[in-house]
Amino acid sequence: MGRIIVEVMPKPEILDPQGKAVVGSLPRLGFDQFTAVRQGRRFELTVEGPVTDAHLAAAAEAAQTLLSNPIIEDVVSVRADGEEA
Repeated sequence: MGRIIVEVMPKPEILDPQGKAVVGSLPRLGFDQFTAVRQGRRFELTVEGPVTDAHLAAAAEAAQTLLSNPIIEDVVSVRADGEEA
């Protein structure tokens, strides 16, 4: 079985309260090297057999129409699991 990873992030102009809360908490835990955090979502889609170009195309279409809200989010990655982002 193959797996496709879809990553969705808020558009840069959209406020990210979860990311803001995380970046505020990091220094209190000793992680003072990080200056910003944006929190997104990851989807794992499983297919029968190996991932094909047709699977990736269908996943990209699903990402644009169902998995993301195109008004406030960008689909940043649609890839077969095991590939670099």
